[in-house]
Formats: sequence, C-alpha cells, structure tokens
Amino acid sequence: MGLGGATRKLQKVADMGEELYSRISELREQMLEVHETVKETDKRVAALENKVDGQTAIIEALAESEGIDVDELLTETAIEEAEPPEPKGSDEASDETSDSILDAESPPDEA
Repeated sequence: MGLGGATRKLQKVADMGEELYSRISELREQMLEVHETVKETDKRVAALENKVDGQTAIIEALAESEGIDVDELLTETAIEEAEPPEPKGSDEASDETSDSILDAESPPDEA
C-alpha cells in the first residue's frame, strides 16, 4: 500500500506543478500586455506634452503681443493658489479675482 500512496502523492505534486506553470504563464502574458500598454501610454503622454508645449508657446506669444506679462500672471496665480481659501460669504475674494482678470485684459498704460 505504500507504493500506491506514494504514487498518489507524486501525482498530486505533478498536478500542482502543472497548475502553477499555467498560472505563471498567464501572469507572464498579463505582464507583457501591461508592459505594452505602458509603452503606448508613454508615447501618448509624450505627444500630449509636446502639443501642450506648442500651445503654451502660442499663448505666450499672443499674450506678449497684447502686452500681458505672463510670468507676473503665473506668479499671482501661484500665490493665490497657495493662500488658504476665504470663507464662502466673503465678497472681497471675488472682487480681487475680477480685478486681476480686468488687469490682465486691460491694454498696458501708454506713456
């Protein structure tokens, strides 16, 4: 009876090995698919970054031709974003935002 028990155990180990091999093969295929997806996404992101860079250059050129200081505007925006938000009932915040927008839209003072 010892030989029959050993045969069953050996068969069980062989079955487990086949199952593990099958799972590893599936995981390998999934990893290859993920790798391809990441490569495609990387290419798309690079293309979008290039497109945004081009659009930024165009917008900055248009702003400069209109006399808008882009660096100053970006600095003001960064400062406003860094400041804690005002309570909802405050009208001062909306007035300041409106003034900033009007300042950016107004033509520069001519000397």
